[in-house]
Amino acid sequence: MGDTTEKIEVLSVKFNQDQGCFSCGTSTGFRIYNCDPFQETFRREFDNGGIGQVEMLFRCNILALSGGGHNPKYPPNKVMIWDDHQNRDIGELSFRSEVRAVRLRRDRVVVVLEHKVYVYNFADLKLLHQIETLANPRGLCALSPNAAYLTLACPGLHKGEVRVELYESKRTKFIAAHESPLACLALSLDGALLATASEKGTILRVFNTADGTKLRELRRGADPANIFSLAFSPDAEFVASSSDKGTVHVYVLSASGAHRDAPTTPPLSADARTPPPKNQGSSLSFMKGFLPQYFSSEWSFAQFRLPEDTPQAIVAFGKTNNTLVIVGTNGTFFKCSFDLNKGGECKQESFCKFIKQEEKE
Repeated sequence: MGDTTEKIEVLSVKFNQDQGCFSCGTSTGFRIYNCDPFQETFRREFDNGGIGQVEMLFRCNILALSGGGHNPKYPPNKVMIWDDHQNRDIGELSFRSEVRAVRLRRDRVVVVLEHKVYVYNFADLKLLHQIETLANPRGLCALSPNAAYLTLACPGLHKGEVRVELYESKRTKFIAAHESPLACLALSLDGALLATASEKGTILRVFNTADGTKLRELRRGADPANIFSLAFSPDAEFVASSSDKGTVHVYVLSASGAHRDAPTTPPLSADARTPPPKNQGSSLSFMKGFLPQYFSSEWSFAQFRLPEDTPQAIVAFGKTNNTLVIVGTNGTFFKCSFDLNKGGECKQESFCKFIKQEEKE
């Protein structure tokens, strides 16, 4: 008999809405993993093609799938709503162009095409809203998962602009976030904060979605970088980024006090003498306004350096504020922790290769 082995290719990795799980689309199906403790929850293997995108709905049995790879299971212009209890498709959305991304929450399905974003009611897949965007090949779109607040962020019609839809208050905000084209964006769980990065990748910015004000400007580095992911901690006290430079950065946001429903006076800890964590700054930052912006930037509070053979990775926060979970498209999983008082280099807590050089017979 001839050799019929086939290497499994990872097509995508993505965290769910609460960052407690992640999905992995492969050339033969999809898999779902729990982050802490790390374990495979389930997998589906198909004989007839690959799954390019897997969007979870928290931890329930409903997922949104789209085809991918050299032999996609579904056409690239379709989104399939998959019920894993029934092991079949229960809904379908078709478009005239390729689907770039899908976002879910309990009451909405959002589909991102290169020049449009479509918002549907989840219960009956009725179209509620369509938004025109600048060319969006990365499928940039963020959707707040908090049931009390419905906020959506996507590219606007101008370079570097973010459009924020505040559906609860029926308002639209346009934020001129960067001079260069957008590369990445993320919302906090309640949709009150927006983090952005441009294709230049040296500066990250954090905005208040309610009024569009810039709250923080954070420096990733001096050299251009491709930002792969941005993530807020559940309480929006930190934001993290990953890029092609191989270093995951963590920044402190707690002093901004901008997250929704934040108390007017922060509660004091038992030891009120312990100063809150702060991002690093240049030793010349006291000359802010006289020196180039580089010297007055806020640098990251903590860092984790990935192995050089990690091609692309996404980051999220773990169960506690001082832990990160990082997933690479080469099938690697890292959990690390950082000192909440000192920051600095993160400590690797665990590592797993969840897609080995497996072979499909």
